[in-house]
Amino acid sequence: QVQLVESGGGLVQAGGSLRLSCAASGSTFSASPISWYQQAPGKQRELVATISSGGRTNYVESVKGRFTISRDNAKNTAYLQMNSLKPEDTGVYYCNTLVNYRLYWGQGTQVTVSS
Repeated sequence: QVQLVESGGGLVQAGGSLRLSCAASGSTFSASPISWYQQAPGKQRELVATISSGGRTNYVESVKGRFTISRDNAKNTAYLQMNSLKPEDTGVYYCNTLVNYRLYWGQGTQVTVSS
């Protein structure tokens, strides 16, 4: 089984930064893609960024140039560095991963950006 635990959320002012972490259990982390999703208040969960097992990254247009997804396979952890935060970035952030054709989700971490 795979367990993901997000952390690093908090309350910041617009223009500030946060670094979210996604700690994964198991021994297959290095071979699995990792994605970050945002669920804004009253909205559906939306893909924000993805990093492949080989380090290839993709971002939703609204965060390009501001967010960076990365991974540290030695620590079984993925990160989302969020800079120049905007109030629109507010929401619960979830990470997920695909392992052996199964999709796993963390419990989420709250990010609140004040104006």
